[in-house]
Amino acid sequence: MNRIDRISAILIQLQSRRIVKASDIAERFDISLRTVYRDVKTLEEAGVPIIGEAGVGYSIMDGYRLPPVMFTKEEATAFLTAEKFIEKLTDSDTTSQYRSAMYKVKAVLRSADKNLLEDMDGNITVMKPRRSDPEQEERNALQPILNGIANKNVLGIDYFAMHSQTHSTRHVEPVGVFFSEGNWHLIAFCRLRNDYRDFRTDRIKMIYNTGIEFDQQHPTLKEYLKQVAHEQKLNTVIMNVDKKAISYIDSQKYYNGYVSQEDMGDTVQMTFLTLSIEGFARWYMMFGDYARIIGPQHLKDRIRQLYDKMLSNITEENSVTV
Repeated sequence: MNRIDRISAILIQLQSRRIVKASDIAERFDISLRTVYRDVKTLEEAGVPIIGEAGVGYSIMDGYRLPPVMFTKEEATAFLTAEKFIEKLTDSDTTSQYRSAMYKVKAVLRSADKNLLEDMDGNITVMKPRRSDPEQEERNALQPILNGIANKNVLGIDYFAMHSQTHSTRHVEPVGVFFSEGNWHLIAFCRLRNDYRDFRTDRIKMIYNTGIEFDQQHPTLKEYLKQVAHEQKLNTVIMNVDKKAISYIDSQKYYNGYVSQEDMGDTVQMTFLTLSIEGFARWYMMFGDYARIIGPQHLKDRIRQLYDKMLSNITEENSVTV
């Protein structure tokens, strides 16, 4: 990226947030802090009203706006790709809001780029994950949750707990949402349990704003998830996988706590952090003839138990047939 393009991109970045740290700019463009200071000074000399505060960051004076932005082809197709994900992985309310935003984005595109998006539309697709509850799509939980987070509103939810097979009504203070393994999750402080809880949104049968505001300071979602990961007893699993089988498990490894891998010649040594030894053992048996568990021992023991049970079932079936 040449300097003119970088300075323009820095200006857009400054407008995208209330405060931007010099270190964030340096990291994004892989430049030194000295170069950041020089680029910001160039913007100031061009008449951009930038406010800089030592130890805090840069901000642009209220009221200043950059004229309509022209997007590159790559940025435009990235928007289109994101639209495909939004349509398939969120609820209809969020899809509608994003589609409205996309009309505004497309409005500032050049004719050639508009044509490009129309041509590319049929060449990008996202397969919808199977939901345990098809009616979830009609409940539109995400927007009420996001509004609750933004406005610090207590939300009322009717929730079905799968482990106990019970329904309950909760008042919760929303902290954040994340998407994992085909489902959206709400992390919130539950006033009923007086603790933080993880609610899968497809198990929220009804959600509403109570009209009550909360003033309790909660950790950010990132801080909360980091703390949970630290407190939970994660099992480190190491296994060597024949390279012939890598392509079969590559898309599934992330669902089982994949951390890293190392080339060992004919095999790849993979490291995982998993909460569920049981789940990992059953997943391993799908391709176990191509992989060897290095550790832990209790995972090996559980796999052996499952294998003996399977072998017993097969033997019993054959004896009945005879």
